[in-house]
Amino acid sequence: MEHIAMTVAGSDSGGGAGIQADIKTFAALGVYGASVVTALTAQNTCQVAGVHPSPPDFVALQIETVLSDIPVKAVKTGMLYSREIIEAVCEALTRNRTPNLVVDPVMIAKSGDSLLKPSAAVALKTRLIPMALVVTPNIPEACALTGIKINGVEDMKKAARAIAKMGAQNVVIKGGHMRGDKLTDILLTDGEVTEFKRDRIDTQHTHGTGCAFSSAITAGLAKGLSVIDSVETAERYIEGAIKNAEPLGEGHGPVNHFWNSL
Repeated sequence: MEHIAMTVAGSDSGGGAGIQADIKTFAALGVYGASVVTALTAQNTCQVAGVHPSPPDFVALQIETVLSDIPVKAVKTGMLYSREIIEAVCEALTRNRTPNLVVDPVMIAKSGDSLLKPSAAVALKTRLIPMALVVTPNIPEACALTGIKINGVEDMKKAARAIAKMGAQNVVIKGGHMRGDKLTDILLTDGEVTEFKRDRIDTQHTHGTGCAFSSAITAGLAKGLSVIDSVETAERYIEGAIKNAEPLGEGHGPVNHFWNSL
């Protein structure tokens, strides 16, 4: 088995986001997925009713155990919840010289519930982001990380450069929270910005889009693609997953992770 990726993230009991979305995305793109559970959530399409974080030393043990045996080619992080978990993850990944790290700086659920303790933000910026090959914030996350108010694409570029100064090698900022019929995502790599434009899809079934998108990038890296090719593949994948989403639940339903096998 050649193409292997690992997700380090929280569990979504509703199945639309978190490690469930990550593993579905890996599978849909032909990549074997290993997983490290950072937290359990009681969650559905409407709310996050509760969060039970994993002990930091057990998070580290999961990482060490997987990497000691399985030849993982790329790793993504999602919900890490606390400073202690972030530090444990950073130390374990550093000890194992983990390649191709994609950091999805998960802070807020689609329902609006917080998924990152306030005290964890500094560790995210100073410990984890400097290790990242790619960082994939949405607009609210980019604003929180940089303090830059984002009202348009030029502001997105400023925020991307600010995140790159934190140490990230490449930065993708997702424009789905911007108003209008047209959406723009940007990729900052080697100081140059690439824009990805698409039409807005009129749907409320967007739960877990960030998880699926970052996992699709990770899958591309695990298959040996370049960063820009991995992002381009992820853009196509997530557009299809949103377009083909089917209603589920009373809130923000999940995307269709397996649309490409229909």
